[in-house]
Amino acid sequence: MSDHFTRVLSRPEFIALMAALMALNALAIDVMLPALPYMGEALGVTSENERQFVITSYMIGMGVAQLAFGPLTDRFGRRAPLLVGMGLYIVAAIAAIFAPTFGALLVLRFVQGMGAASVRVISTAVIRDRYEGRAMAEVMSLVFMVFMAIPIIAPGIGQVILLLGEWHNIFIFMGLLAAAFWLWTYIRLPETLPIASRRPLSLKAVVDGFVIVFTNRVAFSYGLAGTFLFGALFGFISSSQQIYVDIYGLGVYFPVAFAGMAGLMGVSSFTNSKIVSRFGMRRLSHGAMLVFTGVSAIWLALALIGFLPLWLFFSLLAIIMFSFGWSASNMNSLSMEPLGAVAGTAAAVFGFIQTVGGALIGGYVGQMFNGTTIPAATGYFTMGVLALICILVAENGKLFGVGEQNSHADMSHAGAH
Repeated sequence: MSDHFTRVLSRPEFIALMAALMALNALAIDVMLPALPYMGEALGVTSENERQFVITSYMIGMGVAQLAFGPLTDRFGRRAPLLVGMGLYIVAAIAAIFAPTFGALLVLRFVQGMGAASVRVISTAVIRDRYEGRAMAEVMSLVFMVFMAIPIIAPGIGQVILLLGEWHNIFIFMGLLAAAFWLWTYIRLPETLPIASRRPLSLKAVVDGFVIVFTNRVAFSYGLAGTFLFGALFGFISSSQQIYVDIYGLGVYFPVAFAGMAGLMGVSSFTNSKIVSRFGMRRLSHGAMLVFTGVSAIWLALALIGFLPLWLFFSLLAIIMFSFGWSASNMNSLSMEPLGAVAGTAAAVFGFIQTVGGALIGGYVGQMFNGTTIPAATGYFTMGVLALICILVAENGKLFGVGEQNSHADMSHAGAH
């Protein structure tokens, strides 16, 4: 199977395709940001914070549906559930053009998110089918790097679309791009889960799969740490338009500032892919989390004092975002590493927890926006502390790979299942 897979899809094309699929998620969130005021105005939403629900409803739809796609992909393989989910995403995006009310738009965004769940779960499972260990971390980093190109350009694309026409055109763009990726997947992506490795779709098999994921201390703790990280990020993304435009007055240059942050995360992921095989996932992610939390504390202190000019805010956020890139891709790999036998279910569980948890945490942080950066800074600092606690639980209280032996014991125990 491995030889066939390698021959059909080269490593660069495999990485590009996985990144393109994951990018559909980032696109559906970030391309919307410049359009939120126009959508709110067109559909009679006066509260700026309420407009953020366009993001939140999508996130929750994506999170919930992942729990279904995990067992489905472990039973029916990767291709068919992926193509069906992408089809749902395309239909919902096109239907959103005709949404008569804000409520209808939110329902369609929820459905679009459900379709996107297939992309989130199955691309992770396909990577785990193909790679393991530090090789998987390297591929995850490269996928994450290409994936991060979307937040760099998405708000800018949204801004250009708005300059050329109305906000409905953003949904047309999303639908057409997803259709192109659907065709690429259909033609080029082979099945990566052999029939012999498929799990039955019985209640017992599904429950057993969930039990394996939830009872693996290392995997689950890293999955939960990722949830707190994404909660901090979504809290910032939800209110980013208000922070850059309302507080710092950047206006149409908001996409440029947003792109700068996303670019740093991309550079961070690329750097990680180059050095992870030398230093290991634990050392890099643990060190990055300490920096992430420490710098967030400095940001919060300065925001409370009231001294936070744009250059200083941007500098602190740059360090935090760079640290995020090292933390997120490595912790994602560490959570999947012990669970190759139930990769689809594991990707679904972590995807669900990280997406729904991240959306709820981020939604709460976003709703706290009060004309200052204090809520966003509080979110980053609090989530950093919680993520560090999860890491300590995973590693028996030891950082930087000192507890790596314990983790290998857990991995072999999980493999025995």
